Amino acid sequence: MDRLRCMEVFIEVARTGSFAASARNLGMSRAAVTKHVARLEDLLGARLLNRTTKQVGLTEAGLMATAGGRQLLERYDAIEADVRDSTRTPRGVVRVGTPPAFGTYHMVPLVAAFAERHPDIQVVLSLDTGDANLVAQGLDLSVRITLELEDASHVAQPLAKAPQLLVAAPEYLARHGTPRALADLGTHNCLVHVIKSPTGIWRFTGPQGPASVRVRGTIASNFGDALMHAALRGYGISMHPYYMVSQSLDEGRLVAVLPEYAPEAHDVHVIYSSRQNLPERVRRFIAFLREWARTPPLWSVPRPATAAPRARRQADPAPTGRGALPRPKP
Repeated sequence: MDRLRCMEVFIEVARTGSFAASARNLGMSRAAVTKHVARLEDLLGARLLNRTTKQVGLTEAGLMATAGGRQLLERYDAIEADVRDSTRTPRGVVRVGTPPAFGTYHMVPLVAAFAERHPDIQVVLSLDTGDANLVAQGLDLSVRITLELEDASHVAQPLAKAPQLLVAAPEYLARHGTPRALADLGTHNCLVHVIKSPTGIWRFTGPQGPASVRVRGTIASNFGDALMHAALRGYGISMHPYYMVSQSLDEGRLVAVLPEYAPEAHDVHVIYSSRQNLPERVRRFIAFLREWARTPPLWSVPRPATAAPRARRQADPAPTGRGALPRPKP
């Protein structure tokens, strides 16, 4: 039996001086009112009411319980109002988990734009390469980019597909040559992401359908940003989501390699614990995230007919039709 409810029933009996009247006001049976009061007396270890056939009076302990009980119920009502208000009014802190590269390149500007619309909400970004363990990390939600989600206990809403592509610096291709076929990757220094490709196998969809190749190289990492910087320095060929390398492609610092072969696209999900009782600040952030994820240039990979002149000259003197990607249209 709920102790707060017992106190509420007792306060009503103290106010009316009648079990019958209290039962009518509370929508309970007289027997239920009597049980609640008796339970409270057991909990407090004192008789609270003097009962006669004609009236109900408060004992000394009952007077103390009435004064303290009213304060208790008023405080509870205030707490309940504050908590309910916090779930409806968009203010407070939203804690968001995200992979490091995605968080650095895209979540930071997204959060800045969100803050302009909701200045009373603070967003705390947690950059990590692990799973979306919301409870252990104290997160409200997490953005994950993966082929599949292992934890089915959370709500996972798809945001977009994140297409990938192979890239290399023009300097690397000038020294080692440009791969003409998928099998050529086996003779190149390929920079492997050990979480996304733990077996060293890169999988693609090509002109003739699904294809794969085993690759190896002198540098591997669990951090995509490190591999991208290695590629920019001319150390090898790497595979990245388009959103991560689009600027470097546009600037000619990286060149698309074998663009007719599309690596497996990863799914972008927003993950949270439950749809029920979700604070309004978290709802607002999820809605903003979904709106932002519909931005086409972030996810779509342009398929060039010819390479950009600058990138083609540096990568390979012969015109191949495979080079830097053009600037995506806004």
